[in-house]
Amino acid sequence: MLCEGRLAQRVDEMARGQAEHLMPMLEDMLQADGLMWSDLDAIGVGVGPGNFTGIRISVSAARGLALGLGKPAIGVSNLEAQAYGLEGILVSCLDARRDRAYVQVFGDIGSASQPTLCDMRRDDMPPLNPKSEPKIVGNVATQIGDLMGWQPIRQRGTTIEAITQIAARRLHSTTERPAPLYIRTADAAPPRDLPPTVIP
Repeated sequence: MLCEGRLAQRVDEMARGQAEHLMPMLEDMLQADGLMWSDLDAIGVGVGPGNFTGIRISVSAARGLALGLGKPAIGVSNLEAQAYGLEGILVSCLDARRDRAYVQVFGDIGSASQPTLCDMRRDDMPPLNPKSEPKIVGNVATQIGDLMGWQPIRQRGTTIEAITQIAARRLHSTTERPAPLYIRTADAAPPRDLPPTVIP
């Protein structure tokens, strides 16, 4: 939560029960700063890639709050958040398990590539000009950096802080509703019933 330039963040490690815990936690954070829901200018939310359940919970909560409060909801990818504030040709990566990684390139030809799911092999990683001296950030940066000869670096601040800052910058320019960024299929078997339609 960004309040008058000051960031308030809270992380509660939980194995289950996140959906029931989220709203009371947000209420506590608002009360600690003497704020009400109506004081918010917007709702920023990380849209993934990551844990399917966590993404669904966070994006659903953000869209519900935005609708109820009449405020904008702004989605930011975790890969973009990791790259926030870093310069040069940058590869942002996240562990996708099973010897795979989510990968996105920033700063190449002035724009970002599409996020992709890559196997941990040289021939499956994004092709980059070795003369560009790319850097890599993320929780599998060391493994991929060693594999590709890219320099692992740390992100600036936390992902939560970056999502907040990016959302604040997009407050008056973003009109798209946040949607989960699913790059791979779920590990669990799909349900027999058709999923509900997501309103664009």
